[in-house]
Amino acid sequence: MMHSDVTVVILAAGLGTRMKSRKAKVLHRAGGKTLLGHVLDTALALAPPERVLVVVGHQAGEVRRDAAAAAGGIGFVEQKEQLGTGHAVSICRDAASGLGGYLMVLYGDSPLLRVETLEQLIAQAKGTSAAGVLLSAVMDDPTGYGRVIRDERGNVRDVVEQKAGTAEQLAIREANMGIYCYRADLFWKHIGEIGTDNPAKEYYLTDMPAILSRAGHAVEAMQIADPNEALGINDRAQLAEVDAILRERKRRQVMRDGVTLVKPETITIDSGVEIGPDTVIEPFAQILGRTRIGADCTVGACSIIEDSVLEDEVRVGAFTMVATSHLERGAQAGPYARLRMENHVEAGAHIGNFVELKKTRMGAGAKANHLAYLGDSAIGAKSNIGAGTITCNYDGYAKHPTKIGEGAFIGSNSTLVAPLEIGAGAYTGAGSVITDNVPADALALGRARQVVREDWARKRRARKEASSAR
Repeated sequence: MMHSDVTVVILAAGLGTRMKSRKAKVLHRAGGKTLLGHVLDTALALAPPERVLVVVGHQAGEVRRDAAAAAGGIGFVEQKEQLGTGHAVSICRDAASGLGGYLMVLYGDSPLLRVETLEQLIAQAKGTSAAGVLLSAVMDDPTGYGRVIRDERGNVRDVVEQKAGTAEQLAIREANMGIYCYRADLFWKHIGEIGTDNPAKEYYLTDMPAILSRAGHAVEAMQIADPNEALGINDRAQLAEVDAILRERKRRQVMRDGVTLVKPETITIDSGVEIGPDTVIEPFAQILGRTRIGADCTVGACSIIEDSVLEDEVRVGAFTMVATSHLERGAQAGPYARLRMENHVEAGAHIGNFVELKKTRMGAGAKANHLAYLGDSAIGAKSNIGAGTITCNYDGYAKHPTKIGEGAFIGSNSTLVAPLEIGAGAYTGAGSVITDNVPADALALGRARQVVREDWARKRRARKEASSAR
């Protein structure tokens, strides 16, 4: 559900020193996209782009580009000094305070939060007279988390950080997950009251429940069953854990949608992938990027499909690589084929074992079944490309096209030197080097005439034997 009265602020300015990386933490990838990309997807399922603000800081330019690639129309606020979470939100005042409604705060390194959970948080905020609602969880070991301190009515009186808590407070097992939904008017009215009376001398957003409580406004908590949903990433080990969770979620989703995964624990599917029903994905396959696979397809074991479209009833054999390519209905590729980039394989065409395509269009029903390289080519419908055929598309300076007409027959081990055009219905003899255009329905031979020397091999052996006997 899209909420036109909810503004989402995503905090994405931090360095992430424990990642030990030259790259901003929110730009690290899990489940097939950046951490920030996941959070943006969630935010944009809740609020329109003009009500989504990303706070940037470290590597601001790179973070902006990544966010803008995910969605247009979102806003950015730069936090030039990292002075705490309270400061990061407060600098959004000018951009967000006039929008009214509700303010939700998310983190760019917490990609596991479900839209459904945040929908519940918004619903509770809208269904109460409280100033806001925070997300909490009862944990067996809440060490490192702020503790939720409730008053006699069950409202949140305060959030006490681990370093500042008394023994009694630290015995509380209800932990603050750091996700909030506040009434925007009250939040912006009191945001300036956050101070720096803490060991780090930073402005903590966790001070807001106490500030609002002292001002006579209730703050509620919404407990979630799985605290891992709000897990933030601090190091590479946590990044790997989150990646595993995201991928397991995706596998379960596609199986619920009618896809068969053979040994699902071995299969990698990125979060942006779409797969139709009755498709079978075999062990160790990787389906990456924004790939779209239709219904009743097969993707063979250990194959990699990236940023490609497979229409219905496509068969991809084992150990086949398909990148930025489009395979129409009933097309086949592999096993052991490589469709390297920007290929279009029309309906019913066959790409066989150890065939490589690059920027090539295969016409409907065309076949290249064995051991060929076809680059920068247009292959006509129902043509046949013999084993060992090569399009020589590069002259050391530039790439050149090869065009093969409908129904042409290219003999095995043909070498086609581009630029070249072979007409419809034409033949090339096996082993030919073709350098000139071939008219339709013609036969082209480009090889030396065979010479047979009778008894040559027998005489050579005799000379060798005589030489050895000396």
